[in-house]
Amino acid sequence: MLFIVPTPIGNLKDITLRALEALKEADAVFCEDTRRTAQLLNHFGIQKKLFRYNEHDERSVAGAMAWLRSGKSAALVTDGGSPCISDPGRKLVALARSTGIKVSALPGPSAVIAAAAGSGLPSDSFIFLGFLPRSRGKIVKALTAAFTLKKTVILFESPYRLKKFLAIAREEFGPGLTAIVAREISKIYEEWVGGPVDETIARIEAAGDVKGEVVVLLRPGGSEEEEREEPASGGPGDWLP
Repeated sequence: MLFIVPTPIGNLKDITLRALEALKEADAVFCEDTRRTAQLLNHFGIQKKLFRYNEHDERSVAGAMAWLRSGKSAALVTDGGSPCISDPGRKLVALARSTGIKVSALPGPSAVIAAAAGSGLPSDSFIFLGFLPRSRGKIVKALTAAFTLKKTVILFESPYRLKKFLAIAREEFGPGLTAIVAREISKIYEEWVGGPVDETIARIEAAGDVKGEVVVLLRPGGSEEEEREEPASGGPGDWLP
């Protein structure tokens, strides 16, 4: 049995009762960073065998599968959020399912869903791009394809590349683009800034260095929803100074 267990993306209180139950029930926990996961388990008084799971190491994947094939159960976690969503886990889940091992995916904390809900942008349907490639050409190609559907686009970006990314988006798609940046969702220093892309860029530049985990939401101008209502100008809480 393989449990896919989302873990808090910031506030430890975001963990679910089912997640705690699965962590207690599993024979072992597969994780990205054993030290970080140990801190989480210790906080909730849980003691388990911890194995580092590396999606890009065939020996690691084989070892995890050998554990599951032996009839033992495992909880798959990442450093925060849901496994398999721009985080390790997809390969193990696919192998487990293909060999008849039962997989149980638990709902729980997700930076993508929290950002969509808190942005004020239309999110009845949206496009999630994860982390984009670093090259300008590939960034533009990915965004161009996504914008053709005229939906809200959500992606993850490094805080060190955020300003460069927003500059590229502004240069390629113009001032009609709406851009919202959510930083450190569910953490103590959670902050949101957003509106027309020029305004967003100006406020982020004025704030200085960007730190922490970043979610970016983009909305192209002229989409069907914007023809019926004013563009969203941001999310909850105070904007960055």
